[in-house]
Order: sequence, then C-alpha cells, then structure tokens
Amino acid sequence: MENPSEEKKYNKWIVVLAIVIPVVVAILSRVKLQDFGIEVEPLTFLPPIYATINGMTAFVLIFAVIAIKKKNRMLHERLMKLAITLSVAFLVMYVAYHMTSDSTKFGGVGVVKYVYYFILLTHILLSIIIIPFVLITYVRAITNNFERHKKIARITFPLWLYVAITGVIVYVMISPYYI
Repeated sequence: MENPSEEKKYNKWIVVLAIVIPVVVAILSRVKLQDFGIEVEPLTFLPPIYATINGMTAFVLIFAVIAIKKKNRMLHERLMKLAITLSVAFLVMYVAYHMTSDSTKFGGVGVVKYVYYFILLTHILLSIIIIPFVLITYVRAITNNFERHKKIARITFPLWLYVAITGVIVYVMISPYYI
C-alpha cells in the first residue's frame, strides 16, 4: 500500500545526503593525511579494486532489472541493496586512495585525451546527480510507493549504470599513468 506521508519523512535526509556526500567526498579527496603528520603508505593498490567494484555494480544493476522483470521482487531488492553497498564501498576506497596518494594525471594526447576528459567529466557530474535519484528510488520502494518507484527507476537505472561503466572506463584509460 502506498504511503506518501511516510515517503515525505525521508525527504530531509535525501536532501542532506545529496549535498553532504559529494561535498565530503570532494573535500576529503583533496586532504592528504601526510599534511597532518600522519605517516601512511599510499594506498596505490585501491584503484583497480574500486574499478572492479564499479564493474560489479554495473552487473548487479543489470541483474536487478532482470530480476524485477521476472517479477522476483525479493532478488531485486537484495541486488539493489548490494548495488548501494558496492557504491558506498567504492566511495570509501576512492576517498582513502586520494587521502593517501597524489592524483594521477592523464598522459594521453590527441583525440583520446578529449574522449577521456569527456567521459571523466560526465562520470563525475552524473555521480553527483545520481545520489538523490538512488535515494529517492530506494525510499519509494521501502515505503511501498511502487508506481512512483518504477517511474523514477526508469531514470535512475541508466544514469547509475552509466556512472558504474564509465568508472571502469576511466580507470582503464588512466591506469597506464599510475606511478
């Protein structure tokens, strides 16, 4: 049974998280622990791990859509929770890497450089935009607003899938330039 009033109680949290998450990630990604006298080894092993997590997220999203099309709501729900968990794990590792390591500069030239920066820019922008979409879509599901859930999921899914896939592409393109 739909419950719009229950959905509304989550709206403040959605707004707060949609603002706080990208701001905190942006700030922490520029903070270096070494600047505060904290001696840590650079976590240079993380980029291939979090790129793999992005790839796994893409597959989980696809399987979740297949599950719901087959009317397997329980599997769909579990897969979507896994996709959210994977995305959170990605963010934690991304921030940890950037707090301990210098950013890697892309070394490609010519057309490939423009392709890389286009993919990177759209990946970053959509990774910010997708946060409220994922949260709203999730809240509509847990509050049993399935018609509204389906409407926004049709937007959320391709955006989230694009972010997951381009995360892998960005890694593959920049990986030759890691030190």
